Amino acid sequence: MPAARTVTPDGDVILLVSAESAAARAAAHAQDDDLTAVIEITDVAPVSVPHRIRGRAWLAGWLTAVRGSERAACAALLAERRPAGELLGTAGRPGWVMLRLEVGEISVDDLWGAEHVDPDDMAAAHPDPMVAHEAELLQHLASAHSDRVGDLCGLLGAREADGMTATPLALDRLGLRVRFTAGGAGSFDARFDFPEPVADICGLRRAMRSLFAAAGGASLGSPRTESGGGGRGSH
Repeated sequence: MPAARTVTPDGDVILLVSAESAAARAAAHAQDDDLTAVIEITDVAPVSVPHRIRGRAWLAGWLTAVRGSERAACAALLAERRPAGELLGTAGRPGWVMLRLEVGEISVDDLWGAEHVDPDDMAAAHPDPMVAHEAELLQHLASAHSDRVGDLCGLLGAREADGMTATPLALDRLGLRVRFTAGGAGSFDARFDFPEPVADICGLRRAMRSLFAAAGGASLGSPRTESGGGGRGSH
């Protein structure tokens, strides 16, 4: 497991790993030879819900050690995600190395389905503005507003809310996904789109108020519902 990771503007993945790790030793041994590697990423819902794995992604490519003049730029990118000065050896502990994965192929299997992603699309993507807050917000909705989340079932037309539990499963700038479970009858997901994409927490509060108001009787339009445990996460 890397201590930290980030993505460069070109779509390469920078990994901070222990100098004693198998990946670091293999990259050092390979030198300039092609060393193929695969990163597997598992997205687990931050709330208690059946089938908590929301998706998996596999990034395959060529692994090399970050050397020379590239180190400072890559270290700065890593530090944006996590203060890593001590890990990088600036505090006299040179026990970590940076590796670069030049991505050649990406596969994703998540709540929306399975497909391949073009590496250029990943390089051009931007983090969803809710990604840094999603876990905390979902946990808050589940613990403090479970009744209001359950009221969203009223937007699902003919589906009955009696005996059904609702757990907020995923949140992004475009909407909220909820998993509804009805006793032994299994579960299904419903995605409730916001009236417009949100850019910050203030916009999210307005969107959630609109969504809950719709559940209380106003008209929001028809949300999408999806059977099973079946969402494309954000890069």
